[in-house]
Amino acid sequence: MIKKFAMLATMAAFFVACSSSTQENMENKADEAANAAQETLDKAAAEAEAAAAAAATATEAAVDTAAAAVETAVDAAKETVAH
Repeated sequence: MIKKFAMLATMAAFFVACSSSTQENMENKADEAANAAQETLDKAAAEAEAAAAAAATATEAAVDTAAAAVETAVDAAKETVAH
């Protein structure tokens, strides 16, 4: 009977040992997944920031071009009225 309890206790200890290791592995994998997700979010944020900067530069260039076109049209109108 003592051998059966010893065997049962050994199996229980083995089960607990394996379960804790599995839990640690799962926690490690969850941490790795969280880190990978954070890296992906950081990369996406950096790309979005770069795209926003490029859009701002393009918008500024378009405004400058439009302002130059308006100035040219105003100068042409003044010249036409002057003659």
